[in-house]
Amino acid sequence: MVRFLILWLVAWLGGAPALAAEPPNGRFAGWAAAIIQADWRDSRGRPIDAFDNARRDLAAAFLEAGFPREHLVDVSLRTAPPEEALRGVATAMARGDRGCLLYFTSHGAPDHMVFGEAEMTSDVMANLVRRSCGARPTVVIVSACYSGQFVDALEAPNRMVLTAARHDRTSFGCGADERYPWFDGCVLETLPGAADFLALAAGARACVARKEAEAGVMSPSEPQLFVGSEMQLRLPTLRFGRPTP
Repeated sequence: MVRFLILWLVAWLGGAPALAAEPPNGRFAGWAAAIIQADWRDSRGRPIDAFDNARRDLAAAFLEAGFPREHLVDVSLRTAPPEEALRGVATAMARGDRGCLLYFTSHGAPDHMVFGEAEMTSDVMANLVRRSCGARPTVVIVSACYSGQFVDALEAPNRMVLTAARHDRTSFGCGADERYPWFDGCVLETLPGAADFLALAAGARACVARKEAEAGVMSPSEPQLFVGSEMQLRLPTLRFGRPTP
């Protein structure tokens, strides 16, 4: 029932009119971004801080990388129900007409990602991205176990998709003693020195492999990357900004 509620909300929110974009003044001017913390618990249902930390610090890091503050939201399903979170995402995406960044951090199962008290399946996420971003250049990053399951549903020429794990593998670092999930921590470690999203993906994947090797992980997560034909040409021109010293 909850899954069908999300599908209805995605369809309804997709009809919201786009807001006027501001004049461009940077590589990511006119881009909209949403950092979505879709869970706040460990595997036993106990509250942890890792996802909260990731949401907060990822939002700050992407702002420093050049995303406009007025077009970026960070959403926590710890404090907002799924329907309110989806409204926030839809509103944020409507503010930019030049590109979209959607970043999810959560737990995952082989057939869905946890989305608060609901489940985000591949078809629901595909509808959300299609209705929120349309034909605009779009980057979707999914940090969750089994998150490779979303790649096939999200593939399109105008998209880049980066996931924390293969469709049949877990990711790591979602315990009470962790500051961030490992993948999110690797994105945060890599982003300040990355030139663009392609470099960010390569650096984050290498960082995850290093962490897993150091920890003796027997079944590595193997983060997945898809880059559509249009994005292969566009991404090298979308270079991250850097704060002025």
